[in-house]
Amino acid sequence: MTIFRCANCQQPVTSEVMAGEPLTGPERPQGHELVPPRMAPGTFKVNFDGSLLILHPDDVPGTVLHPDSRRASGCCGLAGQDGPNLVCGGCGVEVATKESDCWTDNLVALIATAVTDGRKAGADN
Repeated sequence: MTIFRCANCQQPVTSEVMAGEPLTGPERPQGHELVPPRMAPGTFKVNFDGSLLILHPDDVPGTVLHPDSRRASGCCGLAGQDGPNLVCGGCGVEVATKESDCWTDNLVALIATAVTDGRKAGADN
């Protein structure tokens, strides 16, 4: 299992997670409904170029909303189009972007360079 920590202050920003694959879900609902999360709880996936770690929205308990309210645009949730909108709850450094609006995916994208890979002691993977 892996716990990702803030690269600046080493506070855990995720719960324990393991590598996984994105979920395949139903087609996007019509109207202003949110899609199911892209990842299963407790899993993450590195994006195609290694710059982001895609997680379930509930797997980032060590983060808080960005203090700049302009980062929280969206009609039904967070659009994630105005820069990182989650910061480390310990030091306030930008660590991720949450997408949870009716027209976006439902996920959190950790910035790979903003976190360190803190593997749990004794883990095999």
